[in-house]
Amino acid sequence: MSGTNRQIDLAFIGGSGLYALDELKDEEFVSVDTPFGSTSDDIALGTLGDIEVGFLPRHGRGHRLLPSEVPYAANIYALKTLGTKVIISISAVGSLRQEVKPLQVVVPDQLIDWTKSRKNSYFGEGIVAHVSFADPFCPISRQVIVKACQSTDVSYHDGGTCIVIEGPQFSTRSESLLYRNWGADIIGMTALPEAKLAREAEICYSTVAMVTDYDCWHDEEAAVSAHMVVDNLRKNVETSQKLVKQIAENIQVEDSQCECGTALETAILSERLESSPDSLERIHLLLGKYV
Repeated sequence: MSGTNRQIDLAFIGGSGLYALDELKDEEFVSVDTPFGSTSDDIALGTLGDIEVGFLPRHGRGHRLLPSEVPYAANIYALKTLGTKVIISISAVGSLRQEVKPLQVVVPDQLIDWTKSRKNSYFGEGIVAHVSFADPFCPISRQVIVKACQSTDVSYHDGGTCIVIEGPQFSTRSESLLYRNWGADIIGMTALPEAKLAREAEICYSTVAMVTDYDCWHDEEAAVSAHMVVDNLRKNVETSQKLVKQIAENIQVEDSQCECGTALETAILSERLESSPDSLERIHLLLGKYV
């Protein structure tokens, strides 16, 4: 790690359209070396209210990375290195339901993984672990987001299933209809493997899903396009910044009642971790308290 001894409690990962936090004070940028390569960009550290926070633009500043190119493992590992206990992701999504309208916010509670070619675990190569992922989002930080929506009068939906596709292309009309039949409410490209890796890193993780379009299932709405997404994201920037401020003011990073911080306690199956020294060294940050 270069340039700082600061530790953070809360980190925001910004998606399309959100590349900085307006009210971040005492800001500095740091790069963090990880066993999984470089992060999407330098991480901004600073204070927001009374809490030390970090901000990482998922696609890099200037939006340089496709969803499949985002170094998810490096990003989560770097935030863990900085001491992060809670990650709030902000992402653009399409709606698969009539009642979920563009410019609204969804605070999802479930995920469907329809990605195809992404590294989705820190484990393997001699170390086996299976974390529980029945409830992929932290229930405590989810409620902080819901309360932030309420206090800022944001139009929102509490709960919903997000299907995550590989991209970068948007769905075909048949795919969009299929996802609706599966019970998905919104569609995105980045919540996975991010949420899985955060769980393996024992970091609380929840998502603010900013609805930008109706995907392409809707007969009476224009099919989604990149320009449509960007235009609606620009309209939602002020909403994002308000929510970020409220979340930082209300988050509790100590004494959480969730189980995210002990996700690996019953997950590790390998009995002789020392027999895979290279693998153990690579993820010692995650396993240190168990070996």
